[in-house]
Amino acid sequence: MESVVPDRSIVHRARDLLWPGRRQRMTWLSTLSYLGIGFAFGIKHALDADHLAAISTIVTRERNLARSALVGGLWGIGHTIALLAAGIAVIVLHVQISPALGRWLETAVAVMLIVLGAHAVWRLAAGGELSVDAHPHGGHVHAHPHIHDAGHAPHSHHRIGLAMRPLLVGLVHGMAGSAALMLLVLATIPSALGQLAYIATFGIGSIGGMLVMSTLLALPALFTARRWRAANVAVQLAAALFSVSLGCAMAYQLNGPAAGPPAGAVPAMERVVAGDAAARDA
Repeated sequence: MESVVPDRSIVHRARDLLWPGRRQRMTWLSTLSYLGIGFAFGIKHALDADHLAAISTIVTRERNLARSALVGGLWGIGHTIALLAAGIAVIVLHVQISPALGRWLETAVAVMLIVLGAHAVWRLAAGGELSVDAHPHGGHVHAHPHIHDAGHAPHSHHRIGLAMRPLLVGLVHGMAGSAALMLLVLATIPSALGQLAYIATFGIGSIGGMLVMSTLLALPALFTARRWRAANVAVQLAAALFSVSLGCAMAYQLNGPAAGPPAGAVPAMERVVAGDAAARDA
């Protein structure tokens, strides 16, 4: 006896008639699921070694937990701005980020780590903070570098400059991570609005993750600042040397003899792409 197989389109239409909100509910559930994954991977992304190394050179000289948390928040804002700008360029304007450009941006992160660490070592050796003031004189503007002692309160314009530093560091990290993140969202999310929403929630997660991590990284320096000067200097020196060594290792890995041709994904974000693929397969 021949079995009768019902038409699947009829079955689907009947199911939609009996449960009219099902498709909309499933759409919302899938949207919330990938936004939640984006938020979680944003938090995880904030824990990357190059991010922590850069931020540690800044927060270990702070003397206030609130300012330390602000450093992490500013880093996350700069990071998110860069990712969203890259997302608009790629998704809306259809600009392509080449693997070679991705490698150059990663190399810029390596150079930035070396500069941040070297500046921290120089500052510790000099016993203060290097600042450059511009003064008009005789119709010309002269720049005068000088050093603030460790206990000297910086001028208001120096406070603004120090506040801008984590924002700029976050911008550089965001630009370097944008190439692989674009590969991720374009491969897994069909709609342009969903792709931009994923990038935004990813960025929000990175802000939250770095807020927590910058506070935790500042604790050893805060604990030793008023009690053990030598230990405080050792904490700052360790953060600076870690930043320099990681920057050198990244630069060699990206541009050394074993680097090879540029790959399709940027190394600092490969873990995010791999982790998201593993989550989908599970």
